[in-house]
Amino acid sequence: MRALRSADAASGRRAAAGSADAVILLLHGYGSSEHDLPGVIPALGLDLPWASLRAPVELPNGGAAWFEITTPGDPAPGPVNEATGAVWTWVDEHLDAATSVVPLGFSQGGLMATQLLRTRPERVLAPVVLGGFVGSAPQPADDDLARSRPAVFWGRGADDMVIAATAVARTAAWLSLHSSLDEHVYAGLGHGVSAEEIADVAAFLAGQTGARSTTRS
Repeated sequence: MRALRSADAASGRRAAAGSADAVILLLHGYGSSEHDLPGVIPALGLDLPWASLRAPVELPNGGAAWFEITTPGDPAPGPVNEATGAVWTWVDEHLDAATSVVPLGFSQGGLMATQLLRTRPERVLAPVVLGGFVGSAPQPADDDLARSRPAVFWGRGADDMVIAATAVARTAAWLSLHSSLDEHVYAGLGHGVSAEEIADVAAFLAGQTGARSTTRS
């Protein structure tokens, strides 16, 4: 698996990510790229630095994936664990040890956000799962999470036909037992992200991280 790379530096706040108290880590979906999710940063309007990673599996369409799709909604544990390790390698190489990671992932990237929480929860703050799901394989920190129940945002479209119903049911069950869940289901939304959802994410992250708003009233 190749080393991960991040989107080109775009702002001073992004460039300062390495030594920040908390950094938003953007994790794109299957077939997309590291240039997809940075568009939500201005809409969030929060004074938090960010980094956007490119997934390690290159696809013929020019996009990337965190792992190949075998059984939809139930990926093989090996490739998922390998991708999770690659993300942690990037974090350890680019961020200070005291910096909290705020993973924000869409679809396959949403699963990766839960993987970070389930492997090194002491490093993760306020994960955001957009149109994503949790894997079925047990992870090292699951028992600890059942006790600590950290805050997690899970948003999805009511009309999402991409994520398998079994994966949605698994995610609902797991999050109800392992997190303090902030769940939102958006009427009329398919496998995507809406302005209403991003507003809810902004409120969630502001409350969990204490980040200041960058928008002027």
